[in-house]
Amino acid sequence: MQSQEGRSLERVGAEHLLVGETPMPRDDIALSRLGTAADVFQSESHEDKSVQTNATVIPFPSQEGRLDHFIQRDGMCFAGTHLIIDVWDAANLDDIDHIEATLKECVTVAGATLLHCHLHRFNPEGVSGVLVLAESHISIHTWPEMGYAALDVFMCGDSRPHEAIAVLKRGFATQNVTVQDLHRGRVS
Repeated sequence: MQSQEGRSLERVGAEHLLVGETPMPRDDIALSRLGTAADVFQSESHEDKSVQTNATVIPFPSQEGRLDHFIQRDGMCFAGTHLIIDVWDAANLDDIDHIEATLKECVTVAGATLLHCHLHRFNPEGVSGVLVLAESHISIHTWPEMGYAALDVFMCGDSRPHEAIAVLKRGFATQNVTVQDLHRGRVS
């Protein structure tokens, strides 16, 4: 098999590597393609020690021998909180720079770690994109002509995704926001 540059490829599992390359763990492959390093995690400078989460991070053994950090909150053990957010009567939904700044502020207030941001502006209007986080992701799709945006905020561990809601209201100049709150990967 040949790469686009004409170099030899060999199949390793579901991935194609250039001959002579060392296979990386699966998570590192995905992150390296985003131009990030998988060993970059939240630093202490991102922690907000003033916010109490009433949650305990539980080391949960994975099949690959590493620890995945599930959370214990509200009497349940689960992987993370997934917020499905509808924003109505909103402003700034076609301003890609404003959207990027707003979503990055959501990451900061939630105590999460940004790995990669990719946003795309459509012609004649609308923006779609995703922020890949060490804790999972934030995605957005906007319909400026309707004053509507659909967002997905999924964060694992002891991050605080609910803190993003106030940022979204302020950033998109609306109080008309509905939120569905899901516990993903529920163990108990």
